[in-house]
Amino acid sequence: MVSELQDQDTALQGAIIAAGRGERLRRGGEDIPKPLVKLGGEPLLARQARAMIRAGARSVVAIVNSETASIIDREKIALPNELSFMVRDTANSMESLLALGEKLRAGNFLLTTVDAIISDAEFEKFIVASSALIAKNDRRGFDAVLGVVKWRGDKKPLFAKVSENREIVALGGDETPMVTAGVYLLPSRIFDFADQARRAELSALRRFLAMLIDQGLRLGAVELADAIDIDEAADLAAARAAVKERR
Repeated sequence: MVSELQDQDTALQGAIIAAGRGERLRRGGEDIPKPLVKLGGEPLLARQARAMIRAGARSVVAIVNSETASIIDREKIALPNELSFMVRDTANSMESLLALGEKLRAGNFLLTTVDAIISDAEFEKFIVASSALIAKNDRRGFDAVLGVVKWRGDKKPLFAKVSENREIVALGGDETPMVTAGVYLLPSRIFDFADQARRAELSALRRFLAMLIDQGLRLGAVELADAIDIDEAADLAAARAAVKERR
């Protein structure tokens, strides 16, 4: 548990984007929605929620699609008591994030994707470091913070151009040494840009984050030692091996 964070905010909100079907993973043999694929003996959705709770979140809300919700209900899948979920068949990850905004109160919140696998130690490191970077009446502070890791050749990464003072000055585009890790500390005021993003016909979380930079928000970066983004069967195998090794 992050005692330092508890002193700052005893009601940290957690949010999980888990509304996708995981098509590439299904083609690799996992014929269920990605949030329900098991890692370390429990579904990714439950595992991610527990990780956020251990890191200090008092409540977690996840967005899942109707197929996932139906299976959870039919199979009576156990989920943490602190986790609630909303059911929405969204068109893309940006719309999933904007839908989560309907359930989050004003203030900062911790966001992850359901398939971003990070160790407890790295999760805690991110929260402590990102909390220190978030702007608190300090013009030099950051409005939001993204976890980043060194790129190791994974497919379809979101490259992050990070300056010497740990500011993310660009997302996407040219190859850079760092890529996003799927964990974020964000302010609820990002939802003020929802209409603008839709008018621009943005279709992914990564494009929405890039738009925030264009709108003048300062995004900081916290480098993590490692993170595995589970998109394909090989990623799942790597995550299972990493979890087994930690044990």
